[in-house]
Amino acid sequence: MPKLTTTANANAKKPKLAVPPGACDTHIHLFGPGGKYPWAPDSPYSAHDAPPEMLFDLQKILGLSTAVIVSPGGYGRDYTMLADVLTKYPKRFRGIALVKDDIPTSELARLTKLGVKGMRMMSTKRGSHVPNFDPGIAARVHEHGWHIQFYPHGTDITEYADKLLSLKNDIVLDHFASIPAAGGVDQPAMKAMMKMLDTGRVWLKLSGPMRCTLENVPYPSVTPMAHAFVKHAPERMVWGSDWPHVNLDGREMPDDGDLLDLMSEWVPDEKTRNRILVDNANKLYGF
Repeated sequence: MPKLTTTANANAKKPKLAVPPGACDTHIHLFGPGGKYPWAPDSPYSAHDAPPEMLFDLQKILGLSTAVIVSPGGYGRDYTMLADVLTKYPKRFRGIALVKDDIPTSELARLTKLGVKGMRMMSTKRGSHVPNFDPGIAARVHEHGWHIQFYPHGTDITEYADKLLSLKNDIVLDHFASIPAAGGVDQPAMKAMMKMLDTGRVWLKLSGPMRCTLENVPYPSVTPMAHAFVKHAPERMVWGSDWPHVNLDGREMPDDGDLLDLMSEWVPDEKTRNRILVDNANKLYGF
């Protein structure tokens, strides 16, 4: 059994920020029930159950309407849980899958009908238990309209930028592209991201600030990055909570009400903020 990771606090505080109708959380993970969906043998972690119903309770507190399920690395390339949830709740969720390179075309078509909008790939530095950069499977899923959701590691977006842009797919970068916030807004990784955004094919998730710094809420070193990205390409920013915040062992667990309230600081302009929370997410994920 892989190591059991920490999980989010059960009762989030109500945020000060009142979000508009239709606001979307574009990055969540779901887990369990444990006996039904087995962990990948090579997964570095396992997690407490975090079913859709628990997320719905959280979304009531936060005022959110929809969410994008990112099939978690803990399940490897087994997306059974994702497909089951999309089947049960087609109006509430869209999905991002981790698929095998030899997945049948008919299966890609089935997942597309269920609401899968993209495939997640990760830097090789994040391990081989998850899909790494692969132009072959990227081309196959592009035929079904999927984008590539990519999770870099540290500053290595500088190494992957041209590779990602060589694909036909639109590109979505996780968690501020994983750029270490301590490096500031003038570091090469930030400049690489700005050039990617200039293509009009690249989206960025204002999510997972705890993945870019060891600071606790409000993750002050991340704020300048958020301001820079939002100013540069507000039309291709989306927001995500990264609930239930796995693999923060030994660190302060963030409250999801506080995480949503960070949007007031990251995007002070209400019109732009609402665009990110609703319109951008709906355009990217087809709600």
